[in-house]
Amino acid sequence: MTSTIAIDSAVMLRRNLKHVLRSPDSMITAIALPVMLMLLFVYVFGGAINTGSEYIDYVVPGIILLCAGFGASTTAVSVSSDMKDGVIDRFRTLAISPSSVLTGHVLASVVRNVLTTAIVVVVALIMGFRPTSDPLRWLGVAAVIVAFVFAMSYLSTALGLLAKNPEAASGFTFAIMFLPYVSTAFVPAETMPSWLQGFARHQPVTPIIETVRGLLLGTPLGNSAAIALAWCLGIAAAGFVWSNWLYRRKTAS
Repeated sequence: MTSTIAIDSAVMLRRNLKHVLRSPDSMITAIALPVMLMLLFVYVFGGAINTGSEYIDYVVPGIILLCAGFGASTTAVSVSSDMKDGVIDRFRTLAISPSSVLTGHVLASVVRNVLTTAIVVVVALIMGFRPTSDPLRWLGVAAVIVAFVFAMSYLSTALGLLAKNPEAASGFTFAIMFLPYVSTAFVPAETMPSWLQGFARHQPVTPIIETVRGLLLGTPLGNSAAIALAWCLGIAAAGFVWSNWLYRRKTAS
């Protein structure tokens, strides 16, 4: 049974990756938006923001998470499009595992977003980003990013199933895109209004950003890595349960 699910998931993964290759505009957008924001913050706002270090070194970890979050949110649109176009009804007539349909979307999201994030990191290095991490810490960064994308992708899958159409799915994922802006991605939390600092420090994205920043730049991690892992596991578990429940409910008839 397990091997069957794995094979079916691999088939769905290949299907979704083919869709990505046939829609290069979505890949270009996923890369262009974070790069444009990085250019904006570094060259336009960076001179006015004091973080105690080179601003590009401070902001790149946040841009990396923003890139990953944006890419994961597009999964909601893909899932909603499948539901609206009727392809799910076609899948129901085939001898495939129902869960493999969702797993294929999530795994394709991970592959797509790891690639786009790597391109954004290369652009950041060209712009002057200078991490001090060793190969082991780079592996840690990759693991954190994959865990974050995996969690956000499952949450986006659930939102795509919840939405009535792709346009609504895109709107539902707005919160995912908004969270990095109210975190320590672009400015330290202590520079924000006092009523906002608590939310900025304790929302899911901040410990993940601080973990990536610490691994890349050698700053103290504290307990941010454990908190980041807990958030990723919690979001992934909630997204998995929610998306599979919604999928069974929508395909029950």
